[in-house]
Amino acid sequence: MKILNFGSLNIDLVYQVDHIVRPGETIASASHQIFAGGKGANQSAALARAGALVYHAGQIGAEGQWLWKKLQNLGVDMQFTQTVEGHTGHALIQVEKGGQNSIVLYPGVNTTQSRTFIDSVLNAFTRGDILLLQNEINEIPYLMEQAAQRGMRIALNPAPFSPEVLAYPLERVEFLIVNETEAEGLVGQSAIEDLPSALSERLPKAQILLTLGEKGVYYRSPQQQFHVEALRVKAVDTTAAGDTFTGYFLAAIAENKPVEAALVGATHAAALCVMQAGAMDSIPIKKYVGKSLQEKGLANGI
Repeated sequence: MKILNFGSLNIDLVYQVDHIVRPGETIASASHQIFAGGKGANQSAALARAGALVYHAGQIGAEGQWLWKKLQNLGVDMQFTQTVEGHTGHALIQVEKGGQNSIVLYPGVNTTQSRTFIDSVLNAFTRGDILLLQNEINEIPYLMEQAAQRGMRIALNPAPFSPEVLAYPLERVEFLIVNETEAEGLVGQSAIEDLPSALSERLPKAQILLTLGEKGVYYRSPQQQFHVEALRVKAVDTTAAGDTFTGYFLAAIAENKPVEAALVGATHAAALCVMQAGAMDSIPIKKYVGKSLQEKGLANGI
């Protein structure tokens, strides 16, 4: 089973701050770092580090060539990522001392992809392959419809959430992966305990994954439902935690692992991710996850 991740590639400019800057306020940063990022690129990196056969499709500008090479070196097949005129997407990220972040995103060429390009990529995939989408590129409804016509299984992480998501052909989605904010945007309510059932009513045929950080993850499908606890760790930077979870979960599904085992493995990988700074560079490698958990006294591994 192949996984196609049609998603964003960004250059992340990360600033360590005492607190997230307030309106009208100017503060000094303790450090400035440059990382590879973008939800799409991060999730491709997580898929590769989880051992999946993953192809990344997307666009970069000339200054983003190092992103292409970095993902390729991580094991991502980059044959469907093209260099075009324009600027690579980038993000301005503030990380406060408690590990929480605030992000300003410039999409750049992530949102100039043509239907001709999309068709040429999808033609290389077939029934049963997985298409992973986020919400940082253009033509998502078209991608979903075309993938569905080819019999592909669609996984959607509608982040960052925008009102346009409500008009997407969500009935095509098999795996919906959302945090609390995205779930509220989809169903229009905020009580955490009601979100799983409300999401299931909205997408009755989908497998729903509601991630809640330190509160773990809720899973619901037409056949089963359960909750997986998160590991208790000291967070340094939460930037790529959700992307790590998504990549590890889908990699396990592609290996035909049981859903609950896939969720546990993804939760453990995300816990290790938040204990390091950065986005892509903080995603753990599968063969070291179990050992790292044991060394930190967190769990017996995956």
